[in-house]
Amino acid sequence: MLDRILDAHKLLSQCSNFVSCKKIVVYTSRLGLKYFFWKNMNSNIINRLEVLVKKMYYIHQRFQIYSTFALLYHEEPLSVIELSKYVRLSDQFMPIDSHHYFIIFAFTAQDDAYKASQNIIYKLDKHFHSDDGCFIAVDSFDINKSPQSVLNRLKQILIQTRKESYSRVETEDILER
Repeated sequence: MLDRILDAHKLLSQCSNFVSCKKIVVYTSRLGLKYFFWKNMNSNIINRLEVLVKKMYYIHQRFQIYSTFALLYHEEPLSVIELSKYVRLSDQFMPIDSHHYFIIFAFTAQDDAYKASQNIIYKLDKHFHSDDGCFIAVDSFDINKSPQSVLNRLKQILIQTRKESYSRVETEDILER
């Protein structure tokens, strides 16, 4: 098992650095909550997201190792260097813009990714002296989902989380409520 994890980690570490998107749209809900989402996301970012998701699917098929995808939103702009202090070394993240990050909890089941997300929020809250500016959407691992549907689903979960959640970390279960 350890050999499979090391081989999978070696394959995963071959990813390159990512470029962030500059076009942001602000949506305001009936409750006055602001939602920042990228408009016409840079095709480079979409391609890199697709490569990352497909790579995780390949790792699963080859080594039978699960991972979990997440989307982090932070109200204050967050740099890659700042976020890297709070994300586990085994996990990967990619900036989508200065407020959103796509996270791969590598070699992690959804329950453990949920706990890791709670830890990230706790550490970011502590660092920024805030208690309501960070949300994370966590989606289950399903190799039948296309990379675009993974991202769309994470966006839906994040919107619902900001609207009506009692928790700042939510899974796809919030879409069924």
